[in-house]
Amino acid sequence: MHSQIIVIKHPLIQHKLTLMRKAETSTVKFRVLLKEISLLLAYEITRDLPVKYEEIETPLAPMKAPMLAPEKKLVIVSIQRAGQGILDGMLELMPSARVGHIGLYREPKTLIPVEYYFKVPQDIDKRDVLVVDPMLATGNSAVAAVERLKSTNPMSIKFICILAAPEGLEHFTEVHPDVPIYTTAIDDYLDENGYIIPGLGDAGDRLFGTR
Repeated sequence: MHSQIIVIKHPLIQHKLTLMRKAETSTVKFRVLLKEISLLLAYEITRDLPVKYEEIETPLAPMKAPMLAPEKKLVIVSIQRAGQGILDGMLELMPSARVGHIGLYREPKTLIPVEYYFKVPQDIDKRDVLVVDPMLATGNSAVAAVERLKSTNPMSIKFICILAAPEGLEHFTEVHPDVPIYTTAIDDYLDENGYIIPGLGDAGDRLFGTR
């Protein structure tokens, strides 16, 4: 497996992912589970954030305590529409992060992504970017989104998804070998319609109740 692919197999994440996969899981429950997994993912992918020590006063004594380095600034970029589900969860843990949006849809016959919206913070060149989308299927949307973001010269980019297909991972790492991918599972294959198998269905439809 490519060194830039990180599969997070925490038991809590895997348990919640199984519940998300179930066909009978309601929209409300699916939304809650995605938010919970996103919180846990945020914890894992921010392990390398630098800290600085500052003098504080506890109720009992002064001490030097760690705080996030102020110069380390994050922006979470959601690939619309399903990326919103991960974005909401991560913002609970990182409320000071800035937010960007990329609107992409897959052309039904070719599966090629078409951009219809792009909005990111003006100072993105001074920030580290977390790109979020629940599914890495063909990889076309993820590749296009990261390509677009690279044109803004961010400090760094990480891609975060819930599920990935081998075909999507191969495509993404071939085009963007420098961008780490964080996922909770690598499934078997893509079907003829570009859906991950066994997967969990269309994440956007299940998240917003449009299936």
